[in-house]
Amino acid sequence: MSVSDAKDWPSSALDAAATAFAALTCEPAPLALDCAALGADTGLPQQVMSLPALRDWLLRRPRAYSARDEVWRELIRRARLDGPHWVVAAVGMAMPALQQHAARLCEGYDGDPADVDAEILTGFLAALRDQVDLAKDAPYASLCKAAWRAGRDLRLQQHEYLPVEDIEHLAPGPRTPRVPYGHPDLLVRRAVTLGILDDEDEQAYIDVRLGHRAIEPIAAANGISVDALRMRLSRIDDRIAEALTDGLLSGAASPETLAHLHAQAQQRARCRAGRAAAARRAATHAPIAAAA
Repeated sequence: MSVSDAKDWPSSALDAAATAFAALTCEPAPLALDCAALGADTGLPQQVMSLPALRDWLLRRPRAYSARDEVWRELIRRARLDGPHWVVAAVGMAMPALQQHAARLCEGYDGDPADVDAEILTGFLAALRDQVDLAKDAPYASLCKAAWRAGRDLRLQQHEYLPVEDIEHLAPGPRTPRVPYGHPDLLVRRAVTLGILDDEDEQAYIDVRLGHRAIEPIAAANGISVDALRMRLSRIDDRIAEALTDGLLSGAASPETLAHLHAQAQQRARCRAGRAAAARRAATHAPIAAAA
């Protein structure tokens, strides 16, 4: 079976995704995961499993939290790095929950149920692409919650009035924003200019911290591990927080401060160059050792 074989493509986004998932996971070459590679301590069967079989295994074991987390970390990682077919796979694996959310949100809904389906799928895909942090527990729950919120937001649009924060005690009239103000990108650019943030880290920092993009593709594009990029961004966070406290990003810096920041930047560059050289030497010697 292939997607092109379908004569009547479903009008519902969720039904269409389910059809595509079925096409990817049918015989003779269903999309599968090697559960043994995810670790023996997860409780997963130590074998290659087709995705529908793996989905059924997880559905029968709602308290298999470790297994579910490891499976979904792998699915999310592949969806972010390995192409569109793994995006379809992730949606298909979550389909029982997504369809359940859609059914509940469509109760009493006056609009087209297909619109709710589309919003749920959009919310799920946005979280799959960028929003779910694989370093945290329960990535699957985070995906499903994002999908539900997207559908709920559509339902709320039916109401004539939407709840807002209490504004009775806010002072009327214009107010000058506190310093530092302006677009966050400008503060990041000033941090680069001062040497608080290195040039090569600027775009990664903007993408992850300001754009809330997924870290895995960005780490791959920069040729470093996800853990290394996490640690690098965490250190940048500390330096920027210290600079904000000291007023360096919103005021003038003394020549002594600029010289100190420049020296720190040079030291980081030397350390990074040293680690890169060591990695190249290790890569060069590895084939020789293997041949010996």
